[in-house]
Amino acid sequence: MTTHQPDPRTPFPSSHAARAHSFNAAAAQYAANRPSYPAALLDAVEEEAGRGLAGARAVDVGAGTGIATALLHARGADVVAVEPGEGMAAQFRAALPGVPVVRGNGNALPLADATADFLTYAQAWHWTDPAQSVPEALRVLRPGGTLALWWNTNAVDVDWIAGQGDRLARFFGIDVAEKRSRADQTELADPTGRLRFSRREVRWSRRVPVDTHLANIGSHSAFLVIPEDHRAAFLAEERTHLLKAFPEGVVEETYDVLLLVARNV
Repeated sequence: MTTHQPDPRTPFPSSHAARAHSFNAAAAQYAANRPSYPAALLDAVEEEAGRGLAGARAVDVGAGTGIATALLHARGADVVAVEPGEGMAAQFRAALPGVPVVRGNGNALPLADATADFLTYAQAWHWTDPAQSVPEALRVLRPGGTLALWWNTNAVDVDWIAGQGDRLARFFGIDVAEKRSRADQTELADPTGRLRFSRREVRWSRRVPVDTHLANIGSHSAFLVIPEDHRAAFLAEERTHLLKAFPEGVVEETYDVLLLVARNV
């Protein structure tokens, strides 16, 4: 089956700003279908920080619907969330009514100096400008505080995931493997070189219905900014591919969480 290609006569909106704002209209879909993170990731954050999250003052920036914030809160951290989008913040408040969320972003944190033991960005640092977000992080962190950035990345050594990545690359006209390789480089997290990152990877997986997996794909900004008919056509074809690989209709998603940690020294 041939994958539907975008029509070059109707280019998709792909600006950084358009993609960043796209989540607000799809906040419920995001909350319901995006994966969380394994307990081992929080263990790794604590190991790199040299202290536990329990009782610590944590700020989760770009908190979205609260997926990572909920894990920090469950570990006993005193968490404040920072989220720029009203749609995402509304979902956050519904899921975590007891956790404060303030409007703002990593380039201009609405927080006082030296007030955080942990500053976390789950799937969010790439929406910031490091020229601004690095000094902001250092301003808000207490001496010895920890900046932790992490992303769920697809485990491309798994055959069906590699195949899906190839189809996505053809659909969007990009080299997914090259893009992932660039994203893994710690110098992209801080081109200024002010931070010294340690790097960890944590593999984990979850089993979800095909519909959940497809909704997860569709909640990514690259899809949210393209016309509905193109999006629907790709996801319909992808369902066919998935059901060949998983005839029982349950997909095993495998992720490598990329974790970058730096201390404010």
